[in-house]
Amino acid sequence: MQEEKPLDPPNPSARIRYTNLPVVVVAGRPNVGKSTLFNRLLRKRRAITDPSPGVTRDPVDAECVLPGTDRRIILVDTGGVTLERSDMNDLVSHRSVAVLDKADLILFLVDATALTPEDEELAARLRKRADRTILVVNKADSPERDPLAYGFARLGFGELVAVSAEHGRNVDELVERIIARLDFSRVTGEEDLHDDVRVAILGKPNTGKSTLLNRLLGEQKSLVSEIAGTTRDVVEGSTTWKGRRVTFLDTAGIRRKKKVREDVEYYSVNRAIRTVEDCDIVVLMIDAREGLTDQDKKIAALAVEKGRGLVFALNKWDTMPDMKNSFEASRDKLRYFFGQMAFAPVLPLSAKEGTGIPKLLDTLVAVFGQLTRKIETSALNKAVEDWVAAYPPPVGPRTRFKLRYAVQSGINPVKFILFASRPEAVGESYLSYLKNKIRSDLGFSLIPVGLEVRGSSSWKADRA
Repeated sequence: MQEEKPLDPPNPSARIRYTNLPVVVVAGRPNVGKSTLFNRLLRKRRAITDPSPGVTRDPVDAECVLPGTDRRIILVDTGGVTLERSDMNDLVSHRSVAVLDKADLILFLVDATALTPEDEELAARLRKRADRTILVVNKADSPERDPLAYGFARLGFGELVAVSAEHGRNVDELVERIIARLDFSRVTGEEDLHDDVRVAILGKPNTGKSTLLNRLLGEQKSLVSEIAGTTRDVVEGSTTWKGRRVTFLDTAGIRRKKKVREDVEYYSVNRAIRTVEDCDIVVLMIDAREGLTDQDKKIAALAVEKGRGLVFALNKWDTMPDMKNSFEASRDKLRYFFGQMAFAPVLPLSAKEGTGIPKLLDTLVAVFGQLTRKIETSALNKAVEDWVAAYPPPVGPRTRFKLRYAVQSGINPVKFILFASRPEAVGESYLSYLKNKIRSDLGFSLIPVGLEVRGSSSWKADRA
């Protein structure tokens, strides 16, 4: 294949969005090291790895720059294909095989130390795709294991490479083979003028998170099952709504610590919690039939603490009794339960039936608009002056203070700094008043707002 010229970004400092990237799928039976190879090529721990089989369930994909090159691909890690029969194993195997049809190249991974009936079963399925398959014999940790790898040649694939995903042995050779087998001529890159709205879908197990992701994307991206804890890795997918690209992150269900028994679930839950760092907005899924729990409150508090947008989604609303003002009653109860989070939108929806989805997407775009809103300093200080005139600070030897100046110090999360003559005298009630005025008068009604008070001398130093 003719070597294609690497893409020249329109602006080296800009964020570039690439399209038509080749899709490379890592496939194999459980516990052959698929997630380890995925992480090795990606050069970061994206997929959960664990000695127990069957850890990966949903296909996990990521844009990957192949190590040592400037070549980009979409790399997909899949669940293990197994002959053991169970509802979950059948779901995982079916999804893994279905992903193969979308692949430009398949890395068929086997374990150098053992050829099993599951390997042979998957080999039989892959033979009709042999022209786009590389047989990768993993766990060839040293040259002494290479003869074991050659024994897999009888599976009938023309190209074989022995590697150690854990130690990186021969991974550079595998990368060369991957590049040689792919066509990069259709890849295009253009400056991304608008960042994605990144939305993490969080909540307890079985609240409908994966069903919502699939509905939003219009495809079966996440496994859906009545079995609690089906989702383990963070599953990501994007869609476009009214010209705005929205990226969704489906996460593992978050349970109380004492109910998290397995190491794998522990890592899944912690990874779900870490998505709050990576997102702009948290959609907290709540089963409308079951109501609220302390765990919901902890998730919401974490989102607000990080300055993320927060949307409460009362899912399975189609199963609720059709009574007048029932939603209003549920919304008021939720806002009472969550106290200082009355700014967060509350929406009824049915991920299963698709009702409420357009309203959810409209709300996410509106929340993101407020998270990225910037107020001119002059307009902010005029507003503060008006608020102080309408509600002057308390008068007294210990409570007296003057507000000297105000600036917006950040967006996404939105933060403001007030410079006062005596910052220690500014009480919580007056800060709450100012926060509420910022929300109501300056266009931040749907998001958390950070407000810090500093001394006037700090303001003078900043200006100098």
